[in-house]
Amino acid sequence: MGISRRQFLKETSSSLALGVAASQGLIGPISAAAQAAAESTGEAQHREVRDGDMIYRQLGRTGERVSLIGLGGYHLGKPQLSDEEGVKIVRAAIDHGITYLDNCWDYNRGNSELRMGKALRDGYRAKVFLMTKIDGRTRQEAEQQIDESLKRLQTDHVDLMQHHEVIRMEDPDRIFAEGGSQEAMLEAQKAGKIRYIGFTGHKDPLIHLRMLEIALQHGFHFDAVQMPLNVMDAHFRSFQDQVLPLLVKNGIGVEAMKTFGDHFILQSRTVQPIECLHYSMTLPASVVITGIDNMQVLDQALEAARTYKPMTKDEIAALLVRTRNAALQGRFELYKTTSHFDGTAHNPQWLG
Repeated sequence: MGISRRQFLKETSSSLALGVAASQGLIGPISAAAQAAAESTGEAQHREVRDGDMIYRQLGRTGERVSLIGLGGYHLGKPQLSDEEGVKIVRAAIDHGITYLDNCWDYNRGNSELRMGKALRDGYRAKVFLMTKIDGRTRQEAEQQIDESLKRLQTDHVDLMQHHEVIRMEDPDRIFAEGGSQEAMLEAQKAGKIRYIGFTGHKDPLIHLRMLEIALQHGFHFDAVQMPLNVMDAHFRSFQDQVLPLLVKNGIGVEAMKTFGDHFILQSRTVQPIECLHYSMTLPASVVITGIDNMQVLDQALEAARTYKPMTKDEIAALLVRTRNAALQGRFELYKTTSHFDGTAHNPQWLG
């Protein structure tokens, strides 16, 4: 159910106030993040079911059930992997209950989508909730990228298509402008090429909030939003504190990413992989997307689902105490503080 612009601004202001207070030490260094995670855990649990070793949650107001672990598409297209290995990983993940598949038009120059498309032959496409993303900011560029993605993925539709890398304050304006990429999204949805529409970004929660506000000004409500949610984000320019409560309240599907910050969060030596996954899973996320480029990493993700129990408030607080010093200034969240992860910054022609 949608909200008025006045409600949105009021809720946004409250979220921003909480984040600013936490960052300035006005309510303690970890209490806001710990409290938000603990209080929202129950909200996620009542919408989830366990089937075998996998957990499934509802994707916001869409009513779709998706696996709590999502298979990240980027790693599948890495040059060191063969097509056969990529297909094997995708099919093994699906066979073990993973239904949410992530991808993007630009991942590895299209190779990630090509490999996933091969894996989804032989009836596998019908078993999954398939998501991919586009970079185009103009209607023309977006239309082309949508059609290219469908061709690579060997399908006539995807379940969720997202505006990728909303990482600049002007991105929402370009997307929703006359002749912008949102027009292509809506036309593709009308044509049956996509079912749901979302957006992604990893730079700053303020940009996410602005994207939601600009969409609301145009009478549009996103079905899903993808963003970093991890043990470091809780301390620094926090999507968890500033954006997550707004999404949950308004029934927008939450897609958690950057669980390990690529590999940088693990390099802090403050947390173990299963802890990272369990922390993100405890949040009211619909899905926790993790990159998988070999069978050992797939086994790790499946083990996290098999052994998952919601973390308690005390467990969350202890984990955030342990990670706090490492998390300050975003030293291990390079996607926020550098252009290392900004594909469209390095390839502006993708935007159109």
